[in-house]
Amino acid sequence: MASEVAFVLINPYTIRKSRTGGVLGRYLARTDLKLVAAQLFGPSQALVDAYADYVEGAQLDDSGMAAVLADYIRKNYAPDPVSGRPNRTVMLLFEGEDAVRKIREVTGSARLLWGSGQTVRDTYGDFVQNADGTIRYFEPAVLMGPSVEVVRETLRIWSSFVATDAGFVRGAHDLVEGEGVEQTLVMLKPDNFRIPSHRAGNILDVLSSAGLRMVCVKRFSMSVAQAEEFYGPVRESLRRNFPNFGVSRAAQALSREFGFPVDDDMVRPLCEKLASRFAEREFENIVEFMSGCRPTACDEARKHAPGSSVCLAVVYEGVDAVRKIRDLLGATDPSKARPGSVRREFGTSIMVNAAHASDSVENARREMKIIEVDVPEPFMSIVRRELNA
Repeated sequence: MASEVAFVLINPYTIRKSRTGGVLGRYLARTDLKLVAAQLFGPSQALVDAYADYVEGAQLDDSGMAAVLADYIRKNYAPDPVSGRPNRTVMLLFEGEDAVRKIREVTGSARLLWGSGQTVRDTYGDFVQNADGTIRYFEPAVLMGPSVEVVRETLRIWSSFVATDAGFVRGAHDLVEGEGVEQTLVMLKPDNFRIPSHRAGNILDVLSSAGLRMVCVKRFSMSVAQAEEFYGPVRESLRRNFPNFGVSRAAQALSREFGFPVDDDMVRPLCEKLASRFAEREFENIVEFMSGCRPTACDEARKHAPGSSVCLAVVYEGVDAVRKIRDLLGATDPSKARPGSVRREFGTSIMVNAAHASDSVENARREMKIIEVDVPEPFMSIVRRELNA
């Protein structure tokens, strides 16, 4: 069976209730599909009208729900009627064999036919009817396309508003404003996407306890050039710090090897000479882990091409955002991080420690610029390919 692209729109209400991680985790863990794009939108009234009009006349599995879904979109996706400030929604794109059916099965019916936790909507949605059959309350948690045709038309509509409604969503009506508001970058590392799992979703769940808001989301593959620039400052830190821990380790190793005590002072000059070599090797390991290729094994022409590893960048905004996120991540070394922190729960080493977070507002700006967090790629390249198929 040919590969397909399927979409999931995480509803504004689901995002406000910090259920984004749980929803993402369901799709990553319960399908064998690849997450190929993630894009945050602040839908304008024009986008909402275009999408709702299409849904109302679309051929859905449950034709009786078309008008209900269209009405839901108009009421819940549109900017706040008083302030005009936008809501936030995340569009996820998944790819693989029979992707549309697999996403539909994990999503479940908008009518909550199972009434248990078997599907995303059973867990995070609501469908409450009055005795006469009229709908009292309706929250479908996510929206998706039940057929290839609906997926393609939905992508055509949403992609036409990328330039105005996607990227950084500034001034959303549930964002905090005022003194102390910061933006910080979180980057979920490739170890979270090696195999189907809840890891990435669970990490977002932990971070949601900071009380911050997502203002930009991007799935991307870091190029070698981006990884070298992003982690460039680490090289000097590795060189400078190597003697601090290398001396004792070298002294202990030599003592074991030769059977007599070797003092730290005896090996310190050697470690100072080896520091640059150690730093270069570790730097290469980091770049390879993040991009999938070692810099010395990559020609200049390939350095700027997207790598083979998957990352998810999320920009959080709120008061004291940098400190709050770093507290939840825990120490860089997972073995030294506090229980319950992201790195203690999901990390395995200093390098493979689940997630990166900016250590200052200034570095957050620098890092966001390097990975072009507000540039809608690979989202748009996938949409263009799908529409031209």
